Amino acid sequence: MVVGDFAIELDTLVVGAGPGGYVAAIRAAQTGQKVTIVDKGALGGVCLNVGCIPSKALIEAGTRYSQAKNSEEMGIITKEVSVDFEKVQEWKAGIVNKLTSGVESLLKGNKVDIVKGEAYFVDRNTVRIMDDKSSQTYTFKNCIIATGSTPIEIPSFKFSDRILDSTGALALKEIPKKLVVIGGGYIGTELGAAYSDFGTEVTILEGASEILSGFEKDMTAVLKRNLKKKNVQIITNAMAKSSEETDTGVKVTYEAKGKEETIEADYVLVTVGRYPNTREIGLEEVGIELDERGLVKIDKQCRTNIDNIYAIGDIVAGPPLAHKASYEGKIAAEAIAGEKSEIDYNGIPAVMFAAPEIASVGYTEAEAKEAGFDVKASKFPFAANGRALSLGNTDGFVRLVTRKEDGLILGGQVVGANASDIISEIGLAVETGMTAEDLALTIHAHPTLGEVTMEAAEVATGRPIHIM
Repeated sequence: MVVGDFAIELDTLVVGAGPGGYVAAIRAAQTGQKVTIVDKGALGGVCLNVGCIPSKALIEAGTRYSQAKNSEEMGIITKEVSVDFEKVQEWKAGIVNKLTSGVESLLKGNKVDIVKGEAYFVDRNTVRIMDDKSSQTYTFKNCIIATGSTPIEIPSFKFSDRILDSTGALALKEIPKKLVVIGGGYIGTELGAAYSDFGTEVTILEGASEILSGFEKDMTAVLKRNLKKKNVQIITNAMAKSSEETDTGVKVTYEAKGKEETIEADYVLVTVGRYPNTREIGLEEVGIELDERGLVKIDKQCRTNIDNIYAIGDIVAGPPLAHKASYEGKIAAEAIAGEKSEIDYNGIPAVMFAAPEIASVGYTEAEAKEAGFDVKASKFPFAANGRALSLGNTDGFVRLVTRKEDGLILGGQVVGANASDIISEIGLAVETGMTAEDLALTIHAHPTLGEVTMEAAEVATGRPIHIM
């Protein structure tokens, strides 16, 4: 290994090039900082390469295949619909390649220097960056750490060719006949639903009493009905205990309702959470404070207890969401530039992309009451929306949570077609302090799914048109 005998001086160093890191680097450059970004992996991080983007591509491909086979009600009858899964994977990879190339172009266009390698902190102003061939010391004035997270591995379910993490599940060369998913959170539910659309027999084992426990029960109930139609079996209060791997599959032993059961599958997908990548990167050398889960403690500007080092994304408290990381990246970059930006998580949406999609932003009704607000929850169903009917997608609803005294929108939840897009309007309403009357008076194009938000606002004002 060749070791650099001098330190290269940097202005702002960003460690990690995922959706938090590369956004932080670009925003820092926009504020006049001279920026260097370092990552040992591909630009775009987990989200772009083996997470958010490829999973949504797989979900879309599965949805289209399922629709092609099941559109008789519309008078569309197809015969011998088939899937070339190798072609699906090629198409998915093409999307990823376009976006990673785009990230590289954006970084270079903003004059951000890109360094390949793994960073290890030596002290509060120094890192050692290593690759397979060399090691170089860099000093920095300010640093933003955005190293992301890694899937948790269960001791009795070690990752292998048959026992997969989310990356492995996205890279399969075949459509499994049977798939067991351990963990009914976002990732497990999304990928389980995607493969069920391709015809896979899917079983989800969830240790808690509900899948997607972060969302309200009436929202997940809509999803569970749809998954049941796709023959997805959901077993809650189930504890995965052991696995027995063969050349052709895996036998899983689990406990539910006090009894041990076994189930066989071609593959097992383990999605029981992720741990922050804060280990073995030298944070202890710097004295950066971590909590009991290994997350970095930060203030409202994403600053750690070391005042020139910031942390964002999956390595700090809060949901491990790409858009949260990007948001925090902008805050940290602006804080380094002396701006007064601070984090406010109330307007950050949470979205789950299985069909139907589920999304939430701001307060739920229960959270608002717990916070001391006197609130009203107002629902409007997709079944009463013309566009939803024409799409054959009428499951679900929009709910607005408003303050009774003045109709201030505190939050909203959507379950149904395009919930991931509809939630943005409600997020804007929460962020800007809009009332239900403001939304009700906003003219929405007809016929669109967006009208469901307007209709829910009219319910909140007590003057609905299309519902009794």
